[in-house]
Amino acid sequence: MDWMSFASRQDAGHQLALRLRELGLEVDLVAGLPRGGVVVAAEVADLLQRPLEVVVVRKIGHPWRREFAVGALAEAGVLILDREVIAAFPLAEHELDAVIAEETRRLCEYCLKFQPIQRANFAHRRVLLVDDGLATGATAEAAVQAARKKQARHITLAAPVASASAWERLVRSADRVITCLTDPNFEAVGQYYKQFAETTDVKTRPL
Repeated sequence: MDWMSFASRQDAGHQLALRLRELGLEVDLVAGLPRGGVVVAAEVADLLQRPLEVVVVRKIGHPWRREFAVGALAEAGVLILDREVIAAFPLAEHELDAVIAEETRRLCEYCLKFQPIQRANFAHRRVLLVDDGLATGATAEAAVQAARKKQARHITLAAPVASASAWERLVRSADRVITCLTDPNFEAVGQYYKQFAETTDVKTRPL
């Protein structure tokens, strides 16, 4: 494996920003995905000297194993379900509906938390979406769709690390995908970080 690691999300954001600047990427707005992605995005926005925003997303976990993603939600009314994954692990429709309803409530709560700082207009602007890592790509795809609903002119998705399958998925959704590392042997985002502590809402609120 072409191994590389990051000391922290801040370090990953700095390295990602250097990669973006090296590529000559031009954007008008940087938007992070809560929670961890906002920490990375803050570093990117600072180095690129661009405004920092948030696109609120929520993972939809399988009712029997919530850490196992079967889809994602995002603001602007976006819902993505991985039908092939769901078909491989059959479940009653009402069980999935219950999870979607629960995550929709949490999404609304998150939107209210971030609403006071969400003032930027995406319309006709070049938007850079940033996450701390792309595992399945479900939440990132939901964020891309949300940015499109907000009428972004061009959407670049960037992350320090991604699985090969997530990268292949997202190049069909975003206008451009950029990573420091795309690993075909990817197992979990945390394995690429020396420090990968859970973030809090306070730490992910842009100032």
